Amino acid sequence: MPVVPRAEGSATVFVVLRRMRVPLITLITIFAISVLGLSLVPGQDANGQPARMSIFDAFYVMSYTATTIGFGEIPNAFTYAQRMWVTGAIYLTVIGWAYAIGALLALLQDRAFRQALALRHVSRKVSALREPFLLIAGYGQTGETLGRSFDTLGRRFTVVDIADARIDALELNTSHADVPGLVGDARDPHVLGVAGLGHPYCEGVLALTNDDEANLAVTMAAALLRPDLTVVTRTTSSVVAERMGTFGAPTVINPFDRFGDHLRLALRAPSSYQLTTWLESGPGAALPPRADAPAPGRWVVVGYGRFGRQFAADLRAEGLEVTTVDPNDDEATIVGDASDPEVIRRADLPAAVGLVAGTDNDTTNLSLIAEARRANPDLFIAARQNQPTNAALFTTMEPDALLVPTDVVAHDAYARLSTPLLWRFLRELPQQTDEWAGGVVDRLVDACGHHLEALWKLRLTDTEAPALQPWLAAGRLELGSLLRSPARRDERLAVVPLLVLRGEEALVGPGDDLVLAPGDQLLCAGRAGMRHALETTLLVDGIAEYLVTGRQVPTSWIWRRLSRPTPVPEPTAAP
Repeated sequence: MPVVPRAEGSATVFVVLRRMRVPLITLITIFAISVLGLSLVPGQDANGQPARMSIFDAFYVMSYTATTIGFGEIPNAFTYAQRMWVTGAIYLTVIGWAYAIGALLALLQDRAFRQALALRHVSRKVSALREPFLLIAGYGQTGETLGRSFDTLGRRFTVVDIADARIDALELNTSHADVPGLVGDARDPHVLGVAGLGHPYCEGVLALTNDDEANLAVTMAAALLRPDLTVVTRTTSSVVAERMGTFGAPTVINPFDRFGDHLRLALRAPSSYQLTTWLESGPGAALPPRADAPAPGRWVVVGYGRFGRQFAADLRAEGLEVTTVDPNDDEATIVGDASDPEVIRRADLPAAVGLVAGTDNDTTNLSLIAEARRANPDLFIAARQNQPTNAALFTTMEPDALLVPTDVVAHDAYARLSTPLLWRFLRELPQQTDEWAGGVVDRLVDACGHHLEALWKLRLTDTEAPALQPWLAAGRLELGSLLRSPARRDERLAVVPLLVLRGEEALVGPGDDLVLAPGDQLLCAGRAGMRHALETTLLVDGIAEYLVTGRQVPTSWIWRRLSRPTPVPEPTAAP
């Protein structure tokens, strides 16, 4: 069912007419009385004979008088009675204009009028989009992080947020493309419609507000009005997540659950955790440090709310002993305030191997990190950062793992939406060995440096790789040959193939001896120059033969006509 927003132009006109109705009527009344009176006041012609001014002449005189142009007394010199009338009309007109201008200035400051103008402006920009885009509901830290990543990839998006300041900041950012931003409540389907929910080029909706009910409303509206769209939403409540799941098949991201999965991976395979974190962070992200996994032993989880309960369950699922601390939960191992030194001493940090500072108070969490470093310098410390403004403080404390819920949601959504191949690679990664993941990290550093370059997808189809089709059909093109430089085949391109998707089969970290087939999809990482060189191989005839056989083949149409074509060699039958 298409979403058709209301006519925003009509709303703007309605507000103007409603607020300016009395001033306009006042001006019209003053002008009409002035014209009528001037036509009735006795005058005289050039011969001194009594004469009255016509309605048209009176209208003409009052028009240039009201606009301060002042052509003079026409068609005849005015009598004193006419001059007195015109003088009074001038003062009345000035009063009328002052009243109208004041009302106009008040209208420009009117919230409803500004909202109507913004709706009309955004509606026009969204309607003009002619490329796929995403609709982001909620432009806090999560939305802003995702927006920067999508902008780097050249992906378009629109924004809805209830806070004026966030939309104003969006207007002042340095995005490569113009981003339509609308101030409004995302729970209103009309607001979503103006932001592009019903647009044919809308390819997905992201509900990223900090209000679970608002995210549920966005999920509901998208599922009912555009069931064909991909929906990604966030919540920390299992109850709300279950309610969201009843509307279509949205991707629900729980930052507490995702962080628990990541930390369990960090405990088992530090290199895999490092690779996952790096790839999810998006283009330009610095290589995160690789922390050593702690030895098996007891963990202390401070804060037994939603996050603490979920994380303690994850640790127990790994077969670890867990001591929980909370001031308000009788189910905690130690009931007490974590800011009390006596309570922390009862947790026996020197005998533990890990600490989770997971309260909803950043000051308490920072104090716990400092106390843990003092009591046991070898502790593996995971901390929860609640406020973005405290990022510098947590960075200075250098915890081994840091939960920033907004970043977790942003990175997870980026991995799912930037390219499906990246999400498929991350799903397959935990099944690989930690040594293998460490090797991939080293290859990425060699190809990209310590800051991740953009990942891209190659599809070996007729339209995207026409020059390779004869060799793919013959089964003669290996991955190692494809990754050679099209100018010098003895040089390998600094490209790291992460995944080859063949139908439903995913080949993770493929080797150079992999024989490529028509329709294969490749997930690659490398610098922009390497990507352009690889795309040249896909599109230019003759380069594939040079890479496979070493024979130089003319690439221009004239030289191909003048030279003898070389058929693609048939595959040799196995003995």
